[in-house]
Amino acid sequence: MTSPRARRIARVRPFSPATPDEQFFVANDAVEFASEAGRIWTVVDSPFPGSPANGSSAERPGWHAGAQVLEGTFTFLAPSVPANVFGMAHNTGQPGRDLPAQAFHKAATSVIGPGDAIELASAIGYVDPEAELTVVVGRKVRGLTLENARDAILGFTIGNDVSARDLQKTDELWISAKSQDTFTPAGPWVVTDLDDRDLSIGIVHNGRELRTASSADLGWKVDEILVYLSSFMTLHPGDLVLTGFPAECAPIAPGDVVTCRIEGIGELSNPVIAASWEKIPSLI
Repeated sequence: MTSPRARRIARVRPFSPATPDEQFFVANDAVEFASEAGRIWTVVDSPFPGSPANGSSAERPGWHAGAQVLEGTFTFLAPSVPANVFGMAHNTGQPGRDLPAQAFHKAATSVIGPGDAIELASAIGYVDPEAELTVVVGRKVRGLTLENARDAILGFTIGNDVSARDLQKTDELWISAKSQDTFTPAGPWVVTDLDDRDLSIGIVHNGRELRTASSADLGWKVDEILVYLSSFMTLHPGDLVLTGFPAECAPIAPGDVVTCRIEGIGELSNPVIAASWEKIPSLI
């Protein structure tokens, strides 16, 4: 559940004048996200110190630390530019916990933001979305313990671990199945001080709500996952850790809209289209 102390932090791009690659960070402390106060954001410094990729753009009129900006004057981007994106394999319930913890890498270049299109190649086959509670790492860490793992967390966002099931069968490392361009939608914001123990997780597919589950249904929990990952590599500010998908999913195809919902965070919606790169004439 969301704590009264929780705040939302988002990475955004102003609409006017639109500047490619411009990014600012904004925060909102309203308890009710849909309230009038919940639509008035304050420009803040980057919450990812020491991460050049997550630095704020140069100030411009109306966009400096402390300035207030109204939702609707900017677009939400993915909440960070991660160095690493991780997912957890077979992490549902006791059967998942009975197996050793196992992570897989997703390409950082697969990350897209709210409203961006998931692109599917024509011959890709069966593709599922997976709504996942996603940890946003706040600082550089290595060798975490259960006692200090929470210190590494900036907050939580929604991640969609788009997965090509046919490719998973033939690719033992799941790289082609998980790391295709656009296969990791994330956002719309980071929620801090979130009690992640029992949050409803689910998907709405073309307006139809699928069976939900809870973060309590994950096999390995958030703290344990961070201890495991940091035992063999350094985690960096802005890294995303998708924790697993315990609910129902349905295959997606061009023309669909998939919305991932997580209690206490909100909704992440993305349309599905045919891959644009397939329409580019070959230069060979």
